[in-house]
Amino acid sequence: MAVDEFAELGPDRTLLLVDDDAPFVNRLARAMEKRGFVPETAESVTAGRVAAQSRPPAYAVVDLRLGDGNGLDVVEVLRERRPDCRVVVLTGYGAIATAVAAVKIGAVDYLSKPADADDIMNALLSRGDALPPPPENPMSADRVRWEHIQRVYELCDRNISETARRLSMHRRTLQRILAKRSPK
Repeated sequence: MAVDEFAELGPDRTLLLVDDDAPFVNRLARAMEKRGFVPETAESVTAGRVAAQSRPPAYAVVDLRLGDGNGLDVVEVLRERRPDCRVVVLTGYGAIATAVAAVKIGAVDYLSKPADADDIMNALLSRGDALPPPPENPMSADRVRWEHIQRVYELCDRNISETARRLSMHRRTLQRILAKRSPK
């Protein structure tokens, strides 16, 4: 490896990855390590806050929704301990309100899952007003709609009537959508 191969990352290549999906966070850690980062993983808000408090990294990728709370709590600790930390918020459920909240507290970007390591690295390293390039394989509109319906369905404890009410949708229409396979 050439000495300047990872020069774009700077001298501090520490990266905190916070996600409660263990296989995903471990794959991402390996992929980011190959790209020159020194990753540390955490699978909860509590573990993420502890890592951010004791070893504030230069970069961080934080899932928005974790089993024990909201990933924005980890972002706040990172901002307090290391204001120059470049944070990307990742989530399987994108919403404008949460994207705005993430950016307001200091995230440099907000990516919807599935985001690959290249998308994440581009977001972490983007500087200034230049937008990172669009993803190579973005989700289709049908897939985004299906993901949104699935997320609301799960948040309503799999209650079809409550989900239909919250989505302003007829219950039978929702049942038909839920019975189908996910779109690509």
